[in-house]
Amino acid sequence: MTTPANWNQLRAFTDARIALGRAGVSQPTRAHLAFQLAHAQARDAVHGQLDVSGLQPALEALGQRAVHLHSAAPDRAHYLQRPDWGRRLNEASREKLLALRPAEGAAPFDLAVVVADGLSPLAVQRHAPALLAHLLPLLRADGATQSWHLAPLAMVEQARVAVGDEVGECLGARCVLVLIGERPGLSSPDSLGGYFTWAPRVGRSDAERNCISNVRDAGLAPEKAARKLHTLLCEARRRELSGIALKDESTDGLDHAKGIPPEKLPLR
Repeated sequence: MTTPANWNQLRAFTDARIALGRAGVSQPTRAHLAFQLAHAQARDAVHGQLDVSGLQPALEALGQRAVHLHSAAPDRAHYLQRPDWGRRLNEASREKLLALRPAEGAAPFDLAVVVADGLSPLAVQRHAPALLAHLLPLLRADGATQSWHLAPLAMVEQARVAVGDEVGECLGARCVLVLIGERPGLSSPDSLGGYFTWAPRVGRSDAERNCISNVRDAGLAPEKAARKLHTLLCEARRRELSGIALKDESTDGLDHAKGIPPEKLPLR
């Protein structure tokens, strides 16, 4: 017989494992099985492979050419054991990007977008096209005076966040945005993150990046994430910086927090 927790109502606001109740001194069977399922989904996400043949046409349907690249990690096993290899491109990918770099004297790319599998190819497959479907029109709508010269989309397999620095450096881009699968949690195997760096080059530190995270159906919706990224990218471009010197001053989400009725906030 399961004894319910007396703060069950909080479960309406989170996927976290709270208020599970108990059966004697143990977890209820339903909660135990749900935990095992979530753990299996997280493992599957980490060991999954990016479906490039499915992703590439989805990205190119958004009006940007997509280029397939690979990190220095030859396969998933090496990727997980050698994070440093995931941060660099292999030689063939470097040569492919250098051939796409604007000629000397030509206008540089303002933004290079990288779609990288990271620790959850599932997140990239599900949410990267949806996010870009909202973000690219916002960038294109900035008008002639603030138009964005976009580089071809880069799809990188077995990649970590820092691989974007090398992609941006090879293309000579002024800014790079990396959309990457985040480390799965036990309730979020498909969470997408977005990291951007002004003036990317190999050796940049994490303090020189900005990040938005938890882009997924039960987290930050792709449309809302695109608006936030657009605001931050425009500010980074105006001030020519990123990282700890650039703060998110948007108010998205506060209205929702204000809208929670007091009676729904128990534990008083």
